[in-house]
Amino acid sequence: MRMSVYLLVVCLALLPQGGEASDPPGCMSPDAVRVAEEALEQINQDRKIGYIWSLNRLYDLSHTPEQGKDGSLYKLTIDVMETKCHITSGKPWKQCEVRNIGNVPVYGECQVSAYVHTQVKLQSYSCTIREVPATAVVDTCPDCPTAENLNEPIVKETANLCLQRFNEESRLANYFTLENITKASSQWVVGPSYFVEFTIVETGCSRETDVSELSRCTPMDCQFAHRGFCSGSHVAREDQFEIRNPGGKRDLIQDKKPVEVKCEIYEPQASSVEAQAHAKAGSVHTEHQQHNHTHLHPHEHLHSDSPSPDITLSVSQNLGTVANQPASPRASPAGSSCPGPRRYNLGLRNLRL
Repeated sequence: MRMSVYLLVVCLALLPQGGEASDPPGCMSPDAVRVAEEALEQINQDRKIGYIWSLNRLYDLSHTPEQGKDGSLYKLTIDVMETKCHITSGKPWKQCEVRNIGNVPVYGECQVSAYVHTQVKLQSYSCTIREVPATAVVDTCPDCPTAENLNEPIVKETANLCLQRFNEESRLANYFTLENITKASSQWVVGPSYFVEFTIVETGCSRETDVSELSRCTPMDCQFAHRGFCSGSHVAREDQFEIRNPGGKRDLIQDKKPVEVKCEIYEPQASSVEAQAHAKAGSVHTEHQQHNHTHLHPHEHLHSDSPSPDITLSVSQNLGTVANQPASPRASPAGSSCPGPRRYNLGLRNLRL
């Protein structure tokens, strides 16, 4: 009998106190991974420039229960990969494709602080990112495109040619103008080929505007202006052919540069928020609030430059910083089962992302 009582006391002493786990979650814990994923979603929402990031792995973490509160403070180190989605799109990162070795891949890491109770609330973040070096790309894929300087004249020419073709073929009500060139690369195909990615913004010039006046079109100064993200390319072929004009004089004509472009146009936040507000109120636009924000129909601007008073736009909280820096030595993770497994390495031979 005494032995049974003794064993019962020992077993009770070994049970976790307060109903909590005796060990903090590690990098392999589904709960910790969930915190990392939701914190990254909030980081992407907080940023206003660049591309959406995807989670590569949870590198390290610490977990501290908050005294007097039901939640806990998580300190995370997460490895991220750049996707093909621009921040302008507002897409969830799980819907975005990570850049492969042929798309000038970018990787980095973030130090993240998040408070977790029933939900994850991002407190702060500090991230550093960098392009995969061209030498690492060429070593694994000799024929893949490599990064170009965004300020090169040929890069700007490529972006302008792509935008020109988009405006010519678009059925949108207004012309668009170049906002920022965000990425550029080159590759030899049948000639030097250049690839660009860039953002565009709607102008006040309708499609009836004469082409000679397009250089004067300025971005629409309005919260209802559409924005877009484009990827395009052109092959700068050097082929020339000879023709004779009616007078017998010979002219050398250069082949037209083949240009390809694809753009996504995004509905402005003010427009979607206003539509929700009107739907909620069960009202329709008045004569002085006519907006047709669909992409393939006229976009009327009888409204003021500011949205209706009942519209509240989400604003970046500026919770963190992002720096473009070379990789630096990292401390070994201190958390249990850390680091977690990588989701991507892109097949690179001599670089562990």
